[in-house]
Amino acid sequence: MNRGHHEPSIDDLKARVARALELARGLGASQAEASASFGTGLSVTVRLRAVETLEFHRDQGLGITVYFGGRKGSASTSDLGAAAIGESVRKACTLARYAAEDACAGLADADRLARTVPDLALWHPWSLDADEAIEAATRCEAAALDSDPRITNSEGASLSSHEGCRVYGNSHGFLEGYRDTHHSLACAVIASQGEQMERDMDYTQARDPVDLHAGEAVGRQAARRAAARLGAVKLDTRQAPVLFPPRLARGLVGHLVGAVSGGALYRRSSFLLDSLGTAVMADCVTIDEQPHIAKGLASAPFDDEGVATTGRRLVSAGVLQGYVLGSYSARKLGMASTGNAGGIHNLVVHDTGQGEADLLAALDTGLLLTELMGSGVNPVTGDYSRGAAGFWVERGEIRFPVSEITIAGNLRNMYRGILAVGNDVEYAGAIRTGSILVREMTIAGA
Repeated sequence: MNRGHHEPSIDDLKARVARALELARGLGASQAEASASFGTGLSVTVRLRAVETLEFHRDQGLGITVYFGGRKGSASTSDLGAAAIGESVRKACTLARYAAEDACAGLADADRLARTVPDLALWHPWSLDADEAIEAATRCEAAALDSDPRITNSEGASLSSHEGCRVYGNSHGFLEGYRDTHHSLACAVIASQGEQMERDMDYTQARDPVDLHAGEAVGRQAARRAAARLGAVKLDTRQAPVLFPPRLARGLVGHLVGAVSGGALYRRSSFLLDSLGTAVMADCVTIDEQPHIAKGLASAPFDDEGVATTGRRLVSAGVLQGYVLGSYSARKLGMASTGNAGGIHNLVVHDTGQGEADLLAALDTGLLLTELMGSGVNPVTGDYSRGAAGFWVERGEIRFPVSEITIAGNLRNMYRGILAVGNDVEYAGAIRTGSILVREMTIAGA
């Protein structure tokens, strides 16, 4: 996909944002901020060797937020024409006049805005046409279907490629933007044996298409995972250690992020209230935020408010070193923005040196997870209960698959009970972690 002459460039988007800010100032706004974006994408899904969906996406938009003192109004448009932008600014100003005063509302502090915008190698367009995308997805699914006779059905293989650009500006004089890309390939299949059926999947994603795993490898891995789950049994209720593989360990760390994020903290709806400087995880756990990793899936030179992103240590030997804050939540807490308006930027969980075999040996007898279901996590109390499937392990060896079970605990105890973090890192998403071994959870038949 190559950008056509009719598609806006970063300079085009900057001009539109600058115009929106100028109009807001002319209408009496004391502060204003605007963002504009444009993107194109191609996605295809192939199921049972036939094309199921083929879509081309073209998205654009501009959002404007104005402040009249502590009163805030916002509006947006998908039309980047001058008339639509002008109408959106006027609507935002009208809405602001009806809003209640909020002393914490306003732009990010000027001295925290990014002064330089480093090139983080986020833009790697893939010149892929529809035929090539279909062929790649077909090869991926075919590798799964042909690898094992027990693979009897498919949910399909999906390929997606997206490229775009984004510009943000505000009345402090900030006006910057950058281009980025995101590519992914996934496959999900169903294995059958008698009357039993099991589903599993694999996927790969990257900024640069050359960093994607081979499609055939993704398909074969999906097939292996699905077939390995055949013959699963339930477990009776017991207490045992649980090993979260990387794709599930990311979610476990994600609950920590939610608990130390500004919105949950100032609303006092987090199980980790007032936890700054205290031990919230085991002393073997250290987590860094690294927003400037080249090609990082969550890398960004600045956050959604233009605040400069900087590397920092979030958790040091189990002790929480900082919160995850944008400007508004920071003011509500009497603190400063951490450059996290819009989310985190590449959390890296340091490993404790063990590989997969070492982790199974450390698990000894317990549960190796493969899937979690449901959303039974209470962010206020930390209570955790999820449907699960996986493998029962005895003396460090996988014995048999299990399904229709529930794992339960409390995140406070789970975090403090982490025994190890593996070096089997999967580089996907905003959180980079290997497998995480938790000392003990309740396991029961669902």
